Amino acid sequence: MADFQTVKSYVHELNLVVVSEDPAHHILVVEDHARGINNLVIDCEEPLLIFEQMILDVPANPGDMFRRLLQMNRTLVHGAFALTEDSKRILFRDTLCLENLDLNEVQGTIEALSLAMAEHAAELIAFSQQLAIDQRGGGVYGYLFTTVQSRAG
Repeated sequence: MADFQTVKSYVHELNLVVVSEDPAHHILVVEDHARGINNLVIDCEEPLLIFEQMILDVPANPGDMFRRLLQMNRTLVHGAFALTEDSKRILFRDTLCLENLDLNEVQGTIEALSLAMAEHAAELIAFSQQLAIDQRGGGVYGYLFTTVQSRAG
């Protein structure tokens, strides 16, 4: 069974930058801006390896956003866009089984997130801009815009 050190070695092999790490709780936070990976949380919660990256805050008036995110989920190779329990944020989330984990599975999740950010850049930015409009143009979408633009451009 893969453990925290194995997952950490996979992260390094995939050339992801470890932003922070909490060995006591088996959590890594990684990034690779060129691939659209920004503060991706990797949590070794036996028996699962959980990946979560915040994508955007939910606008006050989401309109068709949830329907469209479900449609986007159908096109994703791995993982899914998910709503946090407090319904305030959209995440990319994927889970893998630690028991038979290998490098290819971790790479598949990273590439799926990167592809999702690239393929859906325009719509994700539009959703995020709706949030900025809701908050009177406060510029809150800068994080998402930077993330998605790095993948789209």
